[in-house]
Amino acid sequence: MGGQLYDGIGESFEGFKTLPLARYGEVPGFLGLVGDVRGRSVLDLASGTGFYSRELKRRGASRVLGVDISSAMVDAALAAEEREPLGVAYEVGDVAELRAFEEPFDLAVAVQAFNYAPDVATVERMCRRIHRSLVPGGGLFVFGQHPDFRFDGPPLDKYGFRCERAGGDSEVGPRVRVTALLEPPVSFPANPPSRAVYESCLRAAGFRDLEWVPLEVSAEGLAAFGAEFWADLAANPPLVMLRCRA
Repeated sequence: MGGQLYDGIGESFEGFKTLPLARYGEVPGFLGLVGDVRGRSVLDLASGTGFYSRELKRRGASRVLGVDISSAMVDAALAAEEREPLGVAYEVGDVAELRAFEEPFDLAVAVQAFNYAPDVATVERMCRRIHRSLVPGGGLFVFGQHPDFRFDGPPLDKYGFRCERAGGDSEVGPRVRVTALLEPPVSFPANPPSRAVYESCLRAAGFRDLEWVPLEVSAEGLAAFGAEFWADLAANPPLVMLRCRA
C-alpha cells in the first residue's frame, strides 16, 4: 500500500515542506493541533523521512517512533537521525498490520497515512491497530485530503501543489493524483477516504470525540503573501485535520 510509490523519492520528500501550502499551512497548523508534547510518547504513522518525528522530539516528546511502509523513507529518516541525533526510532511497517507495542503511546500522528488503503476494511483495520497502540484516552491527530475538496475549483499551483482526479471513486473515496511542484515535480496517486469512511472506521475501532479541524494559513503566511493570495485556498480547502481520542 504505497511503499514502492515513495521508494524513488527518498530524501527529496523533505522538499515538500518548503512549498507555500506546507510551510504556511500544513506544518504550523498540524503542530498547533497536536499541541504540547513535552514528556509524552508519540507514534508517528506514515512517518516518511521523519519530519514530524524530529520536530515533535525537538519539542520535548519523551519517546518517538516513526513507522513507514517505505524502506527508502525509513533509510532517509535514519540518515537524518545519524546527522542530528535526537533519539528518534524508526522502523518499516504497514499501519494496517501494525505490530503490538509493549508500552502504548500517549498520542499518535497520522499525516496522509490513510491514502493507500485498497478498501474500507483496510481503513478500519488501520484504525483498530492504531487504537490498540494508544493509552486509554490517548489522542490521534490526522492530517489529510479534505473530503469536500472540489476538483473543478481554481488551481492550487501557486501554493506549490496540484490535486487532480485520477479516475472514478473507489469504495474508500476519490482517486486522485497529487503533484508537488518541485524541480522536477513529484507526482503520486492517492485514494483518500471520504468523510463517512473516516468517521465510521474510527468509531468502529473505538475512537470517540471526533472533531474535524479546518486548516488555516499561519500569520507568517498571511504577512508574506497577503490574504488575497490565499483566497482560493480558503474558498476550497484541499486539506483538513481531524482529532479524536482512544
